[in-house]
Formats: sequence, C-alpha cells, structure tokens
Amino acid sequence: MKRDIKTNIEHYGEDYKRFLGAIAPPIFEVSNFAFSSYEELEDHQKGKIDKFVYTRSGNPTINLLEDKIAMLEKGEACRAFSSGMGAITSSILSLVKSGDHIICLRGVYAPTYDFIHNYLKRFDISSTFIDGRDPEDIKSAIQSNTKLIYLESPNTFLFEVFDLRAIASIAKENNIYTIMDNTWATPYFQNPIEFGIDIVVHSASKYLGGHSDVVAGVAVTNKKLIEGINKNVHLLGGVIGPFEAWLILRGLRSLPARMELHQSNAIKIAEFLSKHPRVRRVNYPGLKESPYYQLAISQMRGFSGLMSFEIDGGEKELRRFINALQIFTIAVSWGGYESLVIPGKHVFKDRVDVTDSSSHLIRISVGLEDAEDLIADLDNALKIAFS
Repeated sequence: MKRDIKTNIEHYGEDYKRFLGAIAPPIFEVSNFAFSSYEELEDHQKGKIDKFVYTRSGNPTINLLEDKIAMLEKGEACRAFSSGMGAITSSILSLVKSGDHIICLRGVYAPTYDFIHNYLKRFDISSTFIDGRDPEDIKSAIQSNTKLIYLESPNTFLFEVFDLRAIASIAKENNIYTIMDNTWATPYFQNPIEFGIDIVVHSASKYLGGHSDVVAGVAVTNKKLIEGINKNVHLLGGVIGPFEAWLILRGLRSLPARMELHQSNAIKIAEFLSKHPRVRRVNYPGLKESPYYQLAISQMRGFSGLMSFEIDGGEKELRRFINALQIFTIAVSWGGYESLVIPGKHVFKDRVDVTDSSSHLIRISVGLEDAEDLIADLDNALKIAFS
C-alpha cells in the first residue's frame, strides 16, 4: 500500500516485535557483538551469514536510520556518518582516483570547496569551478578525464537553483557521476535521485536532526555505489555513533511539521524583506519574483527556512543591524528550531567559484518562532542600523 511521506517517516522500518514491543527504537550503545559459536564465526567470515559484528560496520540503531533515509530519498541504500563532511568526502573519494577531474558548480559549502579545490590536489585530482546555471557551461567544462560533477541546489549563501534533469542527463551522456548536497531542501521537499543524480548527501546536523544537538551526515545512492562508500567509511572511520543515530531518528519524527513551519515563516520574512526600503535584494527561491522560482517548483515540493539578503549602507550599518537583533542569534550553523544570523562577508573570500558575491550579504536561518515576532525583530534592527 502506497503511503504518504509523513506516514513513512513515522513507521517505515519499524518492527516493534524485534525490540520486545518498544514503540521508540532502543539505542544499541555497543561496540561489539558476540558470536554464538566458532561455527557461526566461520560461517560469517565465509559470507554464508550476515550479522552484526562491530558497530563501525553495522549496528541496529544506525541501520534503522539508514533504512529510513534511503526510503525518504528514493534511494536503494544509505550510509550514515559522524558529520556531513564525512559523507561528502567519503562519497567523492569513492568515485575519483589520481589523474581524474571534477567539475564543481559554484557556491558550494566552504569546506567542500576547500576539499575539492585544495586538498585533492595532493592526489593529482584536478577541478574546475563553473557558474553552471546554464547547463551549456557544464558541457564546455568536461574534459577527457572528468569523472564527477558536484553541486548543491539551492547552493550556499546565494541560493541559486540548478537544472537537475539537464545536469544528470549531461553527466550520463558522458559517463560522469553526480553528487548533490540536498541539505537545504531535505528529502521532504526534494529528491534529486528522481532526476538522475547518482549520490545525495546531507549534513544531518541541520534539518534532519532539527534540534541543534547532534553532528552527523548521510549519503544515499544505489547498491553498487554504496559499496565504494562503505569501503571508505570502514577505512577512514567516520562512522556515526548509535546515540547520534538515535537523535536523528528522533528528529525525523517531526521533520514534516518542522519543514512546513520553516517554509511558512521564511516566505513571510522573505516577502517582508523584499519590500523593505533598506534591503537591496533577497536570495530565496521561494519568492515568486525570484529568477529561480519556476525551476524550483518544477524540482521541489517546498522551500526551507534558509535565505540571504543584502542591505544598504556599509560596514557600520551591517554591524549595527546584526548586533541589534534580539531573537536571531549569531551562529554559524542552521536548520535547528531557533533563528540564526551570520554575515557572509568572508565566506567567498579568495574563492574562484563565486565572483559576484556582496560584502554586505547576510544569511538568516528562519526558525520555528512566531513569524510576526521574527519580522518585528528584523524591522527593529534595520531601524537601529540606519538611525
């Protein structure tokens, strides 16, 4: 029987009988699992039986999380990591080798940029960073040794939307893999695998966890590609712990309700900011006047709570605005229940992938507070900044 995503989030993979009737899945906070006999050990080593052995390679709590995320992302398999960067780097390393070339679309998360642009050079893996909003840019950047196209959609700080169907089609025509960071939209609002993307990664620290109390990541793909990702996590050791997996499982229970409220609040705030005389521009694809709105609604079922905007004035006004906020808290992450703000001043400094970013860009993560209170906070801070 086909079920709505809200129902699947709550019940998919749950087996109450398996855990003595426990409604909430227990935490298997254990590193090691016993064999019942020498023969069982031998059978496992010969591949005759599959069982839990060591939490780095499998754990009941972690496996339940992975099953749920794979289902939500419309993938065949999932691997959970101790951080979003663990998921990103292990996924990239599973697809490229020395001498290969990566195409990366502009505006990606700063540590991802650093890993692709700088760190991979030591392994003779080259990269080209492109605008990518026109798919023809991707075709022009393809080299004979190109093995991977990496992207976020919407991307970081600028929240530009890319044509996933076109990108996946170009990649497949040229035998190139694709990886996409889907943290912004979450699987509740977007499923890149449906458009042909090979691997989807998330910082589960953000919306999937939702409570600013856990650091984790996930990668979702098919059964073949997950094998390479699993080899990396076994060797590099970036496995998620059982307790952290349980926290993400708990966060998933409220994901639909939270995302709907993040979206509702964010649209109201984006509309307020777009009409404010002291705001030059708002970067949020959920605005109907956004240049990315039509493409976004063709790929996504909704919008999250993260956006950026640019104000008039200079450094003085920027500082006064941020310091005047009372509900929005200055912090670097996002995706939790609380509203946050961070200046974008240094995010794109010396980056080859973005050349038109503003020094007065401000990113806000719209939380679950009352929308009118959040608007009043922004309005008051803008008045103080320009008083």
